[in-house]
Amino acid sequence: MNGLEISDFKSICIYVQKLPYGRNSNRHQPELVMKEAKGTCSSKHAFLKMVADRNQHNEVKLILGIFKMNHLNTPGIGNILVNAKVDFIPEAHCYLKIGDRRYDFTNSESDISKIQKDILGEKEIKPQSVAEFKVKFHQSFLKNWLKENETPYSFNEIWKLREDCIKALAGK
Repeated sequence: MNGLEISDFKSICIYVQKLPYGRNSNRHQPELVMKEAKGTCSSKHAFLKMVADRNQHNEVKLILGIFKMNHLNTPGIGNILVNAKVDFIPEAHCYLKIGDRRYDFTNSESDISKIQKDILGEKEIKPQSVAEFKVKFHQSFLKNWLKENETPYSFNEIWKLREDCIKALAGK
């Protein structure tokens, strides 16, 4: 693979994990992770699921999880949430699941155990679903959460706060 010494699924997972965090030029093409040498939780894990599928590793599942993103489980966003007086924001996060174990290859600091206790729900998705379904599902979840919790923020305000957190993470 492009002169890389990748001999098995574990090797490619480790390689992808070491790539910088950043949005790719086209959310509908997870394979750009390799070409652009970067990716988000969505693109990296969708790409890895595609590799697993092409190599008949059907036991590898692509998971869309919603978790309570806060300053403890997501270092680098604390001031944004503290300044807004928000304890957490429900965040959509993609990762892999093999059997009962979750694996997060977003970056070299990723550790699924940091968010495991804060997971509010999970859904298995297809790699092609990360572009549009993930966003729609996340936005729908947030709108319901805002109604149920009577927060002082509108959907647009919470979404902007979330985007500010993502930008802070990409800038690390």
